[in-house]
Formats: sequence, C-alpha cells, structure tokens
Amino acid sequence: MDTKMKLLHQLQQLEAAEPTVRISCPCDIIPSLSKYMYAKVEFFLCVTLDGAHNIIQIHEITKGLVNRTMVHPREVFRPAIADNAVSVILVHNHPSGSIVASTEDNDITERLKKAGEIIGIAVLDHLIISTCGYYSYLESNKL
Repeated sequence: MDTKMKLLHQLQQLEAAEPTVRISCPCDIIPSLSKYMYAKVEFFLCVTLDGAHNIIQIHEITKGLVNRTMVHPREVFRPAIADNAVSVILVHNHPSGSIVASTEDNDITERLKKAGEIIGIAVLDHLIISTCGYYSYLESNKL
C-alpha cells in the first residue's frame, strides 16, 4: 500500500473513531460548549446539525466584548450552508453569569429564525450559556 493510501486509511479510521454527538434535547449539547461558559467575552456560535440531529460542527461566528457581540444572518448561515446542515442551534454566552435573555437576544433570535425559514435551514433552539447554567428558547416556548 502506498503512502497516500495509508494516510487515507488512517484518516478514515480517525473519522470512524470520532464519537457522534446526537442532540435530542438542549442539555445534550452543553458538554460540547463548556469552554464558552467560562469565556470572559461574548461569543456567538452556530452549531450545525445533520438530518439525524448529529453535530456536524460548532462554528464561532463572532467574538465580542464583555457584554455584546454583533450578529448578522449572513454570517450565521454561511457555515451552515457550507456544512450542508439541515438545522442549527444558536448559542451565545453571557460572561456576566446571567442567563436572562435580553431584548436584543429576543430580537436576533426572531430575525435568525425567519432567515432560516427563508433559506430552508431550521433554527431548532437558541441557548444562552454561562457558569450558572443555560437558558433555552425552545424549552421556554419562546421559539
């Protein structure tokens, strides 16, 4: 077997060894986001999912200030389209520790949900995470 074939075989084995994280409820994704819960600045993330709700990838969309970050639908859905995602879960952290959704959080959630409907990528949830836990728009019936 030549070197190229050996390398390809090794990569296939590594991919097969990667555990698939299937999301059936918001709490399933929290372990994959733990590093952002302790971040000192705000991050906005887009978690892309396949048709079986397996995580394809977690994308950092923006990195902001201690209490704010800018978010635009174009930037959020670009990696979802590239990943051939069927759906996404939106996530951002609150460095303050609060998991209370702000008016701005509510507005961007609605805006991104509408954008997702237009392009055919469902927004399944928007999570706010911090060291105090998480808030789920889905679990709170606000999505």
